[in-house]
Amino acid sequence: MDERFYEAFSFGDSEALANELAALVLAGKKRATAGSVWSAEAEGKRLPEPGDLSIVTNWSGEPLCVIETESVRLTPFNEVQADFAAAEGEGDGSLEFWREAHRRYFSRECKAAGREFSESMLVACERFKVLYTVATGA
Repeated sequence: MDERFYEAFSFGDSEALANELAALVLAGKKRATAGSVWSAEAEGKRLPEPGDLSIVTNWSGEPLCVIETESVRLTPFNEVQADFAAAEGEGDGSLEFWREAHRRYFSRECKAAGREFSESMLVACERFKVLYTVATGA
């Protein structure tokens, strides 16, 4: 396997969220994602690095596209910038929407990892580009 392969994954923690976020990637609206450093540590996973390749799937595991990590910046949650929130392409693209949606998501994720959400917790802010989209019969 290519040394650059990072993972096959679906976004989010529910079927509705995973499929919604994957659709945003395929539509060209979502070009970034954020992950909790604590969650990666709890799962024994390294953080993504520039040049990594990942397969984005829908919730049922069907491959949809291949993305390449362009950059990763570790940032405290409360210092994530508006341009990053816009690159995530979710909701209205505002920093306010990003903070509220991700506060809820990271709170669930932290609880699962035995941690408590903190405004100063480190978030891996990853920017990516789509390299390949799987043709679908739809």
